[in-house]
Amino acid sequence: MFKIEKELKNANIPRTIRFTEALFEELNKTAVENDISFNLLVLQCCKYALDNKEITDK
Repeated sequence: MFKIEKELKNANIPRTIRFTEALFEELNKTAVENDISFNLLVLQCCKYALDNKEITDK
């Protein structure tokens, strides 16, 4: 289960990323509700996805 934590605060590599409006609104709402930055939430979502990805044979 995805749990929001206040780690990964020292991210310092800038990137430009584009979101759909609906996804941006949902992420932004979640960040506000959990009193964390939008950036920190996106970092945690990415880390969770990578840690929990399924490995498939090619």
